[in-house]
Amino acid sequence: MKALTANRLSDGEVVFWKAGAWVERLAEADVFDDDALATEAETRAKGQPTIVIDPYLIELVESAGFWAPVSYRERIRALGPTNHEHHGKQAEGGGAVEALRQANGAARSSGRVNLIRRK
Repeated sequence: MKALTANRLSDGEVVFWKAGAWVERLAEADVFDDDALATEAETRAKGQPTIVIDPYLIELVESAGFWAPVSYRERIRALGPTNHEHHGKQAEGGGAVEALRQANGAARSSGRVNLIRRK
C-alpha cells in the first residue's frame, strides 16, 4: 500500500494526497494498492508546482487498524514536530496517532546504515 506526500509551499506543512487535493492528516489520505493509480496520482501532484514541493510515494503498513508509513522518517513527518508530545499533529491524539507511534518498519535509512558501517 502507498500514499502520496509532499510539503506545502506556503507554510512547509507535511501534506497527503486525497482525491486531487492535499490534506494534513495521513488518516485522511488516499491509500493506493495499485501501483499504476499511485503513479498517476504522483504525476498529477507534480503538476501543481505552486502548491507543494517534491511530492513522492511512501510505503504503508497496517498498524492498529490504521495505515502508517513503513519508514521511521515518514512516521515522524506524519506526527509533526517530535520535540514535545503536545506539539504538532501528535497533540491531537486518537487512534490514528497511536497507530503511527506503535508502527514498526524500517527504523534507519540505508544512508545512515552505510554511515555507521564506515566508522
